[in-house]
Amino acid sequence: MSVAPERKANQGTSTTAVQGGEARMKPGNAITDAIFCASTYTFDNTDSIIRYIEENQVREEYGRYGNPGEKTAEAKLAAIEGGESAVLYSCGMAAFVGLLMAKVSSGDNVVFFDECYHRSREFCGKHLARFGVETRTVKTGDYDAMEKAIDANTKMLISESPTNPHLSCVDLEKFTEIGKKHGVETLIDATLATPYNLRPLEYGVDYVLHSATKYLAGHNDLLAGAIIGSEQQLADVRQLRGVMGGINAPHNCYLLLRGLKTFSLRMQRHNANGMAIAQFLEDHPMVEKVYYPGLASHPYHDIAKATMRGFGGLVTFNVKGADWRKTANVVDNAKIFKIAPSLGGVESLIEQPLVMSYYQQTPENRAKFGIYDNMIRIACGIEDTEDLIADLKQALDNA
Repeated sequence: MSVAPERKANQGTSTTAVQGGEARMKPGNAITDAIFCASTYTFDNTDSIIRYIEENQVREEYGRYGNPGEKTAEAKLAAIEGGESAVLYSCGMAAFVGLLMAKVSSGDNVVFFDECYHRSREFCGKHLARFGVETRTVKTGDYDAMEKAIDANTKMLISESPTNPHLSCVDLEKFTEIGKKHGVETLIDATLATPYNLRPLEYGVDYVLHSATKYLAGHNDLLAGAIIGSEQQLADVRQLRGVMGGINAPHNCYLLLRGLKTFSLRMQRHNANGMAIAQFLEDHPMVEKVYYPGLASHPYHDIAKATMRGFGGLVTFNVKGADWRKTANVVDNAKIFKIAPSLGGVESLIEQPLVMSYYQQTPENRAKFGIYDNMIRIACGIEDTEDLIADLKQALDNA
């Protein structure tokens, strides 16, 4: 089983979140980074253009290739994750698509654990397939099946950790060992864990994906995504992003930087609320099952306990003996929890996966991916723990 390596950074997570990636002195002597609303950047003369090209100077040329605020956000994300480099995108799915478009070609295949985000599976199984890339899916946690699915054309092993909504955790030592043994790159979507709770690069994972929309930005007010890894491995990813144009806006880069400053503090509260609410739900007579890796009852608890600093704010549970309508009543009864998709913001959210994400799927497909009629997913924000528990109690009791 994986055991968390010692953290290599000589600064704490909060210090890195506030200071990492930023210049000490900034334009105008401001303490915050400037917002550069420029689509293009000027050169002094022809010779300055030639020097820029020949010397590979670090500066901006055209907005699709980069922005000073974007570079600061990327440097901060890399520092928080403990990686060499980060490539920022307009959203998490854009980051996922950008990475795979840079790394796979016709005739290649990728291997997925089956609990990965349904839109990630859809992109690979439906859209990459049109370009001759095969997607092979195996049961989450079945490392033998993953290894058997690999052949000479396999280019990447893909998983989330923890997964959504079941919160299954990957043994990263086994995962990376399989990849290295076969010369296959590895990708972990660690959006739910965040760098506060899990650092996949320290186990040898090649790429870490974050939907920075969630915990990293933390305020439900922007979309952003990032891929973090080595500078060498991300060079072609960054180059292709400049062609495809999946960049983020200057104001979003500023909001992301601002959100990251409080990332460590917010995660402490998300972790505390998630754990307290999971324990409350496990003891409630109307709850059949709770999915939360911090609970000893969770099948991946031992892996989570050994590798994670905390267990996050996402909690999934099944309402005992409820059909989809009674389950919906619990969701509708919530007063503090707002009904919405997504997670990781300061506001607590609640949703029924059957309705929110899988309504148009057949019952057979929902069952295949473990989406039950009586399942509810909650994303704990940073409100007072006692208030959130009281709200869930009345929602359950009045259903």
